[in-house]
Amino acid sequence: MASAPIREVTVLGAGVMGAAIAAHLGNAGLRVRLLDIVPKDAPPPGGDRRARNKIALAGLEAARKAKPAAFFSPRFQTLVTAGNLEDDLEEAAANSDVIIEAIVENLSIKQKLYARLDGYGGGAIVTSNTSGLRIADLMQGRSAGFRSRFCITHFFNPPRYLKLVEIVAGPDTAPETLARAEALCGGLLGKGLVRAKDTPNFIANRIGTFALMRTLDEAVKQGYTVEEVDLVFGPATGRPKSAVFRTADVVGLDTLVHVTRNCADALPNDERRDVFNPPAVLTQLVDRKWLGQKTKQGFYKKVGDDILQLDLKTLEYGPQKKPRFDSIGATRGVDDVDEKLRRVVAGSDRAAALARTVLYETLIYSANRLGEIADGIADIDRALRWGFGWERGPFETWDALGVKATAQKMEAAGYTVPGWVLEQIAAQGEGMRFYRTEAPGQRAQLGGRGGYTPVPENPRQIVLDAVRARGGEVERNGSASILDLGDGVFCLEYHAKMNAIDPDIVAMTMKAVDRAERDGVALVIGNDSAEAFCAGANLFALMVALGSGQTQAIEAMVVGFQNACNRTRQARVPVVAAPAGLALGGGAEVIMGCQTVRAAAELYVGCVEVGVGLIPAGGGCMEMAARASARASDDPQFDMLSLVRGPYLTLATARVATSAEEARDLGFLRQGDSVSMARETLIADAKDLALGLARAGYRPPPPRAIRVIGETGAATLRAALHNLEGAHQISPHDAKIGAHLARAISGGSVPAGATVTEQHMLDLEREAFLSLCGEPKTRDRIQHMLSKGKPLRN
Repeated sequence: MASAPIREVTVLGAGVMGAAIAAHLGNAGLRVRLLDIVPKDAPPPGGDRRARNKIALAGLEAARKAKPAAFFSPRFQTLVTAGNLEDDLEEAAANSDVIIEAIVENLSIKQKLYARLDGYGGGAIVTSNTSGLRIADLMQGRSAGFRSRFCITHFFNPPRYLKLVEIVAGPDTAPETLARAEALCGGLLGKGLVRAKDTPNFIANRIGTFALMRTLDEAVKQGYTVEEVDLVFGPATGRPKSAVFRTADVVGLDTLVHVTRNCADALPNDERRDVFNPPAVLTQLVDRKWLGQKTKQGFYKKVGDDILQLDLKTLEYGPQKKPRFDSIGATRGVDDVDEKLRRVVAGSDRAAALARTVLYETLIYSANRLGEIADGIADIDRALRWGFGWERGPFETWDALGVKATAQKMEAAGYTVPGWVLEQIAAQGEGMRFYRTEAPGQRAQLGGRGGYTPVPENPRQIVLDAVRARGGEVERNGSASILDLGDGVFCLEYHAKMNAIDPDIVAMTMKAVDRAERDGVALVIGNDSAEAFCAGANLFALMVALGSGQTQAIEAMVVGFQNACNRTRQARVPVVAAPAGLALGGGAEVIMGCQTVRAAAELYVGCVEVGVGLIPAGGGCMEMAARASARASDDPQFDMLSLVRGPYLTLATARVATSAEEARDLGFLRQGDSVSMARETLIADAKDLALGLARAGYRPPPPRAIRVIGETGAATLRAALHNLEGAHQISPHDAKIGAHLARAISGGSVPAGATVTEQHMLDLEREAFLSLCGEPKTRDRIQHMLSKGKPLRN
């Protein structure tokens, strides 16, 4: 069973989670059935299928329209078909490789559905997306065969974006079933898997809900505002920007009440059971149907352009007041998460007091759960990082604060530190840690009975810091490094702030290609941890140069970047870009400058230069024109403008693709470029791809003759700009930028249909870029982006 390929999956339940899971299965290229109940007013069996499938069709339509997008691209929507549980369940049981149940969280209804599936037989494994019901209860009355093919696969919402899937096995779950579930969720979907025990709400919801409810209770008791709480438990303490109350609004306050009540009801022996009793403010919000994002008001409410916060005592909405705390201010400019945690907790203000109270109690509660909800601390930490977006899990947080010193502060504050933690402190002393490094790239975790065991890692993952620790870094400057990945493959890694393009990155690009050609067989460009592959050019350096009138220096920077992109494009060995996360402006041009790309599925790429009053000048315009030219017919009368208009609009509107597949649709990736669902295997996947190309006898492509739309096509594009300006949809400066872009992508002053060289196109880009640099309104846009972090429309 474990080795057979998974091709077809059925999802039962077309609600928010079921439809989103189905969409993401489609993203992985699987054929998916999405089934739900038949509406009460539907025709009888054999009648209008669309009417009988109405509920599933509505769920699928909601997934199609979801924001953020559930599908990578509209192309994948065709892989998901809708049906119903009366007409299609038996066929699904017979033909599916995996069946995922995601119906209403009601034990009796789930049991009845399982009874039907049990009666149909079949070889599919059956999993439940339950958020907290126990297998022991779900499997009552089921056959031994069905119990052996059943487990829990608990996805987190939204399933495309949150990495965590909790895998829970029952006493009768066959090893082959678990292997199959892990092959689907980990292998095909690229999720982070943790093994949870069969306990209420498993790992992430148990700990995360405890922390959230304890925070809410403390806020009400001590008079903290919604805004103050989210300031404390946001990025300053390694939590997501949505923090506490924005997260609750996104999840849905009714869902939160359901989860927390499930804990309160199902955990009679939990020493902190009282924390899970929903406070009055939460139940009152649910009673009023103020459920958060789905009802447009919860702890926050948007009114016009303003976002109001709820007063936790009066339940009235009021303006945010932008509170300031010294302990939070101490984290500004600090990138290291551990250091930020230490600074906040060491503070003496109200923010620090709240942080200490909630953190101390969450750490203690987590330590008391070891062995109950998970066998290892790494599973608990990963569940909170991958499911709730925490940058540090509870035990990683304790390590960051200092285990012994924090335990002493906890006791001084009147808390009871778990006995097993005190035993380990007594045994290990000041140096006691929950994690330690055994070898480069290999962490070990402390067990509840002492002793360290390796933290399981994906065997295919290449950790660049581990390569570095083994002496694999062969060259380094302030912004980039070259690492030897073995087998003749080198890696160019950026490590500047946001990996912005600067002279050091340009210089190291040249050296990396030289080294790969001289000493190896291939080069990969990528990193394994940063949020940004490359966020564009270093705008601050550009603004400094503009302010001091260094026009020649700016031109030299542009030429240097163009040359670097040309070097990767024309290298005698394969150069594989491995982008993940943000790839904006120059970052997009780095990608387009490589002959082959292995992208992470979650790639956000676009040439956004117009937002700062410029145009792409590292080959972005040239590449878009060249790719359009490659798709053109040999017919001299072929309408080239029809192929160029789309790329022009993509660049002119600074459109950013929200996935690697959408990047393919927009032309940033080629049809032959490939995608990795799992971020952690991206570098390894890119290395394998590069090796394959090298072993197949890679040869660099010849320079391209680019067929362009010429002056006539540029005039058509400018006419559209004139109309938009006349209708006051764009500003005069927008029109000026658009005209420069039209000239650069059209090939300049040549006839329509003429062919030009790559260098000709690069020269046009550079001329336009330098001309726009001389515009005061462009300088205003750059300054505004640097100071405000968002574009200026002027």
